[in-house]
Amino acid sequence: MDGFYRHIPVYARKYKLVAYDPRGAGRTDAPDIPYTTEMMADDLAGLLDAIGIDSAHIMGASMGGMIAQQFALRYAQRVRSLVLACTKFGGPHEIPVGAEILDYWEHPKQLSPEDSIMQGLRLQMSQEFIDNNPSLIKELITKVLESPPPVNPQSGMRQVQAIIGHNTYDRLPEIKAPTLVIQGDADRMNPVGNARILASRIPNAELVILKKMGHAFIIEAFDESNRIILDFLKRHSKSGKGK
Repeated sequence: MDGFYRHIPVYARKYKLVAYDPRGAGRTDAPDIPYTTEMMADDLAGLLDAIGIDSAHIMGASMGGMIAQQFALRYAQRVRSLVLACTKFGGPHEIPVGAEILDYWEHPKQLSPEDSIMQGLRLQMSQEFIDNNPSLIKELITKVLESPPPVNPQSGMRQVQAIIGHNTYDRLPEIKAPTLVIQGDADRMNPVGNARILASRIPNAELVILKKMGHAFIIEAFDESNRIILDFLKRHSKSGKGK
């Protein structure tokens, strides 16, 4: 959740915003059991129940986008609209990542928390952006480090297992909510072809591809991506003004 600290006030100005850490991350418990994206969608439903929200615009990035897909399939009546950012559908039809990303997932290096975050950022955005924005990168690392470490150090691998097991390809045509699929064309963690397939499988989905942007396009293209997403949400809000 802390990774989205710059986005939260932007969206909270127009919407009642709920941001949370999924299981195994940040402030949320990290039970050492198998995780699935279906389970995490049920977690989200339970959270919304607990705070009294019947329906909402659902937005997820990367693994969050996989959870959002499952939520839209399992709780269709609760989804006003769906924003799927830098995410994939999984299964045998998925375009696989390159060897560098597979090595990052399968053989995590023993690094300090700060170096581990920096390693992830280098895979998710361009070195040019990192070099040109040292203050922002330092601020981002500091903010993410504010979250306590997971109770269970295996939680990261549990999340990777959930991602590997994710597969919504066959069921995507069942999604009825207005959907925006948005991704950068230089994404190394999720080849851009997956976004095109994802959008093609969801009825009437809108697709936006951002040029020369990586997996963390919401940071690299902060203003542009926020403008696109807020415009989409406005068009699919009951009042037309954001709700």
